[in-house]
Amino acid sequence: MGNDAVVGITIAVGGIGPAIAIGLIVAKALEAIGRNPEAAAKVQTIMILGVAFAEAIAIYSLVVALILKFV
Repeated sequence: MGNDAVVGITIAVGGIGPAIAIGLIVAKALEAIGRNPEAAAKVQTIMILGVAFAEAIAIYSLVVALILKFV
């Protein structure tokens, strides 16, 4: 398998988990806001923080893929 294929697989596998996690985080946040609209600002803040942490995993996989590509 070529180096380009390994890089592609690294990005693909590293992006699946964060995509699922972000979907679940947003779904649960919207569910919480639907149950308690007064807490929307607090829930939204926590949701954005959770999405940022989940997205960091995808960024780490991109960094690993770039290291594999150029080193």
